[in-house]
Amino acid sequence: MPVAPTGATPAPDSAAADADGAALARLYGEPLLKLPNDLYIPPDALEIFLEAFEGPLDLLLYLIRRQNFNILDIPMAQVTLQYLQYVEQIRLSNLELAAEYLLMAAMLIEIKSRMLLPQRPHDIELEAEDPRAELVRRLLEYEQIKLAAYDLNALPQVDRDFVRTQIYIEQSLVPVWPEVSAADLQGAWRDLMKRAKLKQHHRITREELSVREHMTIILRRLQSQRFVEFADLFEPAGGVPVLVVNFVAMLELAKETLIEITQAEPFAPIYVRLAYSPA
Repeated sequence: MPVAPTGATPAPDSAAADADGAALARLYGEPLLKLPNDLYIPPDALEIFLEAFEGPLDLLLYLIRRQNFNILDIPMAQVTLQYLQYVEQIRLSNLELAAEYLLMAAMLIEIKSRMLLPQRPHDIELEAEDPRAELVRRLLEYEQIKLAAYDLNALPQVDRDFVRTQIYIEQSLVPVWPEVSAADLQGAWRDLMKRAKLKQHHRITREELSVREHMTIILRRLQSQRFVEFADLFEPAGGVPVLVVNFVAMLELAKETLIEITQAEPFAPIYVRLAYSPA
């Protein structure tokens, strides 16, 4: 194997490899051999969050489960101290986020204080409720919801665990017509008949009716009788137009004071007679 002589210039590939090995980083594809003098690194640039909690209950449940505490018999002193230490770390970096955890911290301190107070004799007899009972209930409910959320998230989801398969089927060039039964034909015929009945032609005829002629007929009827009931002067069989013209003729006679329309009392029958003319 030939050996390069002493003092020979190294190959370009070996020089690039040596530069990459000594480089701190690569900037725009070029090796960076030393840090710039004006480089500024923010204080929180290398901050690492080992645990992310969704709220005060999540943090409290994490502290209990990490140390294998019995959730039905929580050692309030240890849990409260650890909780306050974590809240203090949050407060130093994010005051708004720490405010969400301060209410739970106050509750833990209040429960711890109630447990330290001596019980009065009548409270012992009544078996007072454990101050931790409400907190335990909330923790158990939250843990059940959290486990259910994990189970739901483990289910296969569209576009995350699988994608829908799309299949394109070419339609046949030969049309396939549906079969028509006798019942379908009967239904179509009934619909056709219904539409035919909705469209009917009406012939309107014009009838010549004379008001003067009907006035003469009314006067002749009244000459033979002294009083005639109002309804007896009309013939319903003649139709509405005849009734209207007859009524107009009666009004004209009353206007010309040739007839009198009388009524003995309210709601009594209406009578028509010839107007009285003094001799």
